[in-house]
Amino acid sequence: MDQYFNQLNKFLFSLLTKDEILNNSMWGENSQFIRINNSKIRQTGIVKDLSYSMQLIANKKQVSYSSTITGILDTDQSTLKSILNKLRLDITQVPEDPFIVYPQTTNCSEEKHKGELIPFEDSIKMLMPVMQGTDLTGLWASGLIYTGVANSLGQTHWFETETFSLDYSLITKNQKMVKDCFAGTHWNQKEYENYITSSKKKLNLMEKDAIKIDPGKYKTYIAPAGVSDIIDMFSWGGMSEASLQQKDSALLKMRNENVKLSPCFTLEEDFSSGMVPRFNSQGEIAPENLPLIMKGTLKNTLVSTRTEKEYGIKTNYASEGESLRSPRVGLGNLQEDQILKTINNGVYLSNLHYLNWSDRLGGRITGMTRYACFYVENGDIVAPIENMRFDDTIYNIFGDELNSVTSFEQLIPDVGTYDGRNFGGNYCPGILLNNFSLTL
Repeated sequence: MDQYFNQLNKFLFSLLTKDEILNNSMWGENSQFIRINNSKIRQTGIVKDLSYSMQLIANKKQVSYSSTITGILDTDQSTLKSILNKLRLDITQVPEDPFIVYPQTTNCSEEKHKGELIPFEDSIKMLMPVMQGTDLTGLWASGLIYTGVANSLGQTHWFETETFSLDYSLITKNQKMVKDCFAGTHWNQKEYENYITSSKKKLNLMEKDAIKIDPGKYKTYIAPAGVSDIIDMFSWGGMSEASLQQKDSALLKMRNENVKLSPCFTLEEDFSSGMVPRFNSQGEIAPENLPLIMKGTLKNTLVSTRTEKEYGIKTNYASEGESLRSPRVGLGNLQEDQILKTINNGVYLSNLHYLNWSDRLGGRITGMTRYACFYVENGDIVAPIENMRFDDTIYNIFGDELNSVTSFEQLIPDVGTYDGRNFGGNYCPGILLNNFSLTL
């Protein structure tokens, strides 16, 4: 599809006047989706989707438009030509943008990451047998995702990758659940079967009567999926340089008061997995690796070129929204088979849910425990706990109360499919906290 993208761009660029700049992007997928309920196939199909976006820049003004396209050259050229003419009318009605970012003229790139996926025709026989005997509900998504960015000044970027994910819940007869997700780029049947088997073991524990524990501070293990939910909060008024400049970031204490987190905590942007394009919507290429918080110390923030223009902070080519695109949390030395023993007495949280800032400037997050969460006594799981609200700060979770980090990590994929399959996800270990505040 990269050649098709080039054909459309060449046609549109030929229509421009000398005062116009066009920045185009295309996204598409060729994916298999299987919807599963009660460990039975309920819906399956192949989705081929294609969309195209145009940003017209002229006289310090900019307007944009996105549309699905057909993949038929004559039809798409006619559609996009009409859109371009509409943008020319629209741009006369908007004010000048004082911080407008003009596309770059150099640094073209192409990345094509070939995975090892289950052939579409073999998916059912590879996925279904290990599920039998349980009530599993979930969504399988697998296949090729691709995107490109190009501008009329001569820059072109192309990225494609092959990934899979099975986002699922196992459900007891009493409607208690274990939620998990198996994802990656290279399929391994044994790893998959072991993963489902591990979820089944948790489900057996969920058959026990849940106990209600009192609000308070507990020694707590948070599994990688829960850690990923907390890391996602760093994209919402966290690592953004614009948020710091506007004084509404949760990391203000780290910037202004030199507050540090635990030396056990490291966070970086890492594009080496090949699951996310390094270029942003402007065609700017981020570093393959950008250290953000290193051993508890704030080293870098996410800085877009627009923020550079507005605040004079050198850009590292973050996305326009300055959110994390490919985060990775550093590993520690806590072994998986030592987690329960190290907790001794406390709680084991597999998932968190409904996270929000309760005090963003104080770095305080609230949310709920969810799914397979357990009370641990003398190094053994006693019973599942009833859902609890938590309220604690990142300065405790990743700072003063961080006891240790696991030696293993898990890919927690972005399984969103609202406008199409999303790229990437978070690579996160589990964390053990000396104290974690369960409040209600």
